Amino acid sequence: MRSVIDVPDLSLSELDALMDTAEDIIARPDDYADACRRKKLATLFFEPSTRTRLSFEAAMYELGGNVLSVTGAGTSSAAKGESVADTVKTVSCYADLIAMRHPKEGAALVAARNASVPVINAGDGGHCHPTQTLADLLTIRREKGRLGNLTVGLCGDLKFGRTVHSLIGALSRYEGLSFILISPEELKVPSYVKNDHLKKNGIPYQQTTSLEEAIGGLDILYMTRVQRERFFNEEDYLRLRDSYILTPEKLKKARPDLCVMHPLPRVNEISVAVDEDPRACYFKQVLNGKYMRMALILMLLKEAGKL
Repeated sequence: MRSVIDVPDLSLSELDALMDTAEDIIARPDDYADACRRKKLATLFFEPSTRTRLSFEAAMYELGGNVLSVTGAGTSSAAKGESVADTVKTVSCYADLIAMRHPKEGAALVAARNASVPVINAGDGGHCHPTQTLADLLTIRREKGRLGNLTVGLCGDLKFGRTVHSLIGALSRYEGLSFILISPEELKVPSYVKNDHLKKNGIPYQQTTSLEEAIGGLDILYMTRVQRERFFNEEDYLRLRDSYILTPEKLKKARPDLCVMHPLPRVNEISVAVDEDPRACYFKQVLNGKYMRMALILMLLKEAGKL
């Protein structure tokens, strides 16, 4: 049974096909209004979420399907000690597709190996977040007209940021990419991400602690928050949380066609004054996420013989 646990589960041609489908949904939404009629998506979210959960649910409803929802481990049998494997075996009896978020790295893979329906990883701890990456790719393609020949700056928590890890992996498959990795020393991109994607593919990258020095050379600036929930030490979180704050003043040094992105939620790493800048694309990302999840749901259900 085909599932999507990480971006490499999708070939480059499949990524492009998903984006083409999303563009078609945007152009002709009525043609898809009954595409998933009488099909059910189960959203199993054992970690807090607003955008991702609602985006999946909105995607399924707009395809004419239905949603079964679990939010929080305390509202499910996980609170009684039920394993992920047993949970998804049970839910597979009720739903045609599962979207799952879990605080533990690898939980989505365990789910996929035990479910009898397709599983979509909606985020597993600090590991990866493939459907956010799908939203990111569509946003970049729509804003810049391409996914190659770009200088991408990633700023903030690059150690625990699963969206960053997934995006590096996805963009590393396109030609002409270079990365500028902007973070405190304590929150640098993990070595395995650099080794598996950047060094392995000969992709140029720089590491710096200065957003001001890097911003002028960027086509894309991908901001991230410092994630309190990933820290074991509150003092470390408080010390690092305000490392980077994007303001209109800092944007004066940026290119006029810079695309500013953020997976959200933001805390204070992007000033609300930036929202009025035409280069701010993070709320466009939210909408693009819904369309890409619609495209992914359609692909997986078709491959499973359910459409």
